[in-house]
Amino acid sequence: MPDVRNCRRCGKIFNYIGGNPICPSCRELNEQTFKKVKEYLYNNPGATLSEVSTVLEVSVEKIKGYLKEGRLEIIGSDSNLVLECESCGKAIRTGRFCDDCSRDLTRDLKSTASEISETLSKKDSAKSQFGMRYLNKDILK
Repeated sequence: MPDVRNCRRCGKIFNYIGGNPICPSCRELNEQTFKKVKEYLYNNPGATLSEVSTVLEVSVEKIKGYLKEGRLEIIGSDSNLVLECESCGKAIRTGRFCDDCSRDLTRDLKSTASEISETLSKKDSAKSQFGMRYLNKDILK
């Protein structure tokens, strides 16, 4: 059954297939805006967040979103006042987490996945010992 939602930006109804809950039209506009920001940064290396926002008339929050998505990176600045790690608060240049917290999250996820896998395999082995089986599949036809 399709997942039908309203676009967060324009309100139109669309068939949601995952990711950011915006319709294909708004997704395309967002991509065009990103390309505009990317091109400006390519032609103006070292431009500041406020400069890009003012010149291109793109909100600071939208540009921060591109940084958090890992599509842009802050370069050449020792004092990063734009992004902070969502876990520890340390200044970062791109993404949502610093390298240390990213490593910790990855380790924790792998550990949890391993525990789930072990639990499922234990359940499967218990099922095979005490489950019911059909002796003759031809009876079902």
